[in-house]
Amino acid sequence: MKQNRYKRRPHWLKRKLPAGENYTEISRLLKDQNLHTVCKSAHCPNVGDCWARRTATFMILGDSCTRNCLFCAIDHGHVHSLDAEEPLRVARAVKQLDLSYAVITSVTRDDLPDGGALQFARTIEQIRELQPRCRIEVLIPDLQGDPRALDIIFKSHPDVLNHNLETVERLYEKVRPQANFERSLKVIHLAKSAGLTTKSGMMLGIGEKDDEIIKAIQSLLNAGCDILTLGQYLQPSKDQVEVDRFVPPEQFDRLKKMGLELGFRHVESGPFVRSSYHADEQLLPDADSAVQQK
Repeated sequence: MKQNRYKRRPHWLKRKLPAGENYTEISRLLKDQNLHTVCKSAHCPNVGDCWARRTATFMILGDSCTRNCLFCAIDHGHVHSLDAEEPLRVARAVKQLDLSYAVITSVTRDDLPDGGALQFARTIEQIRELQPRCRIEVLIPDLQGDPRALDIIFKSHPDVLNHNLETVERLYEKVRPQANFERSLKVIHLAKSAGLTTKSGMMLGIGEKDDEIIKAIQSLLNAGCDILTLGQYLQPSKDQVEVDRFVPPEQFDRLKKMGLELGFRHVESGPFVRSSYHADEQLLPDADSAVQQK
């Protein structure tokens, strides 16, 4: 029998339905500001937990992607022109929520000359202006590996530069046909070379083998990755690739121990871990901060 999100999940993959005052308030704020979140667009299972903690991952550059990764539920195909007011609206939401840590991600926009890099930089700038003590993590697409576009974001000095490897090299052609394994490693390497705190993550249970996981983790470390996240892949809808296996919590624990022993500064590993889940707890207190340096 095939394993997918419609099959009964093991007990460690159960979540309560989102509810509560904070959840309602953030829903209303996002609607009022005409903002998107990866929490909703990607069907994240942690939306109730995160919004209850008054955290959300803002998604800029619209809500439609130029790529069609077969693990992702975000719409793809038709994209809209850039919204010049979007960075300010994100910053206003960050201020209204009184965030001390904000995560900004985006759809992939291969149609734009800079891949949307300037929109990231403007968003960081606006947040720093309205909420100066807020630390900022950006979860960026690969920008087709363009060093000039990447440098636009690097020079805005986010506190954490996150770019997800997502899966092992062998599965790229299957689930990330428009991406490239080595190119993603290059993004991490360039960010580290620019002096940034770097982060990347992978989803497990999509068909990878254990030795491939270890090899990919080592590749990230060699590229200069500081923070590693590992979580369970869950099929968002019938249109995405099916779950191959449900990885038990014990294996996530072993991978966390291994990652720390290899030399990562922080490893977040567990069935519900996503790249921005509890991200405010992953940047170590003694880590260099762009805000602290200002």
